[in-house]
Amino acid sequence: MAWDDGDKGNPWRPRGDKGPADLDAIVRDLQRKLSAFFGGRAGQTGGGGDEGKPVVGAGIVGLAVVVLLGVWALTGFYMVDAAERGIVLRFGRHVDTTQPGLRWRLPWPIETVERINTGETARWDYRGSMLTRDENIVIVDLVVQYRRTDPTAYAFNLRNPQDTLEDVTASAIREIVGKNVLDFILTEGRAEIAAQTLELLQGTLDSYATGITVYEVNLQDANFPAEVEVSVQDAIKAREDKERRILEAQSYANDILPRARGAAARQIQDAEAYRERVIADAEGEADRFVQILREYEKAPDVTRERIYLETLEEILANSTKVLLDTEGGNNLLYLPLDQLTQRPRAGATPDLTQANPRVLSNEAAPRDLRQRGSR
Repeated sequence: MAWDDGDKGNPWRPRGDKGPADLDAIVRDLQRKLSAFFGGRAGQTGGGGDEGKPVVGAGIVGLAVVVLLGVWALTGFYMVDAAERGIVLRFGRHVDTTQPGLRWRLPWPIETVERINTGETARWDYRGSMLTRDENIVIVDLVVQYRRTDPTAYAFNLRNPQDTLEDVTASAIREIVGKNVLDFILTEGRAEIAAQTLELLQGTLDSYATGITVYEVNLQDANFPAEVEVSVQDAIKAREDKERRILEAQSYANDILPRARGAAARQIQDAEAYRERVIADAEGEADRFVQILREYEKAPDVTRERIYLETLEEILANSTKVLLDTEGGNNLLYLPLDQLTQRPRAGATPDLTQANPRVLSNEAAPRDLRQRGSR
């Protein structure tokens, strides 16, 4: 409905005014209110059409400034998520660290906000080749999981914290791998190497005050390059052969050494027994000689003859020769030499009658025997 069709649809008509609305009056009233708001003089709005035009332009500019200021102030509101922290910078200088929620700061360019996610667990993958302690090349795949626990240190202490993390990780894993041999890295040493790398990495990051906390280091893979696979397999086989030979040698040593020690102990015991026996025999011979000497001093002739006879008896007892005295007779005496040459038992006297000798002359044999006994 048009404004000049009545008094029902005109929002600018004053109360009690039933006539048509004056658009110029409405504009002048708005200018007067704006002038009063900005401290202007009310008399400037009462002039004619030409005198009110500058006032209208100043009011519009003021309104625009107010609107722009409002919009500019609204840009100072910002939201910080639950896992984030807000770093407020005033002309580049840190002035505050805000917690999660709806926050306000002085709009740009006075203050700015950098949001740093402190709750996210980020990961970084590293892959590189390096030398072990035994001068072998190994390729390592490593995963580092970390968080930005100190947003202020993370934002201001380093120019590029991510590059620093990568460099420190590469340095730490190379140092740990360089202290271990290839076999230990490829087999049972993966968990220990990951733990040592985590400790060294975190210590270095703390010394740099990076604000980064490493929660886990995973050594996903550690292997030798494909170009040297054949040579490495040969080296591993040779090492296994070496270990097998060492075990065989140890087994042989464990078998032969106890027997050698037993034989040596037995020989030592035999030598000691022989020594004791020789000493006892020597002492017995010495005692027997002393006793014979005492008897010889008492009866030299008898003792000398007895010693002489015992000596001859001992010598002739082991002799296989038979002596016959045939002087003064021509008779032939036949004796069983095979029985006479047998060694008699201790204390037994050979019985010649049992030998049944065949004597050709009964008179010659007794005479010869008597002559030999008398001699």
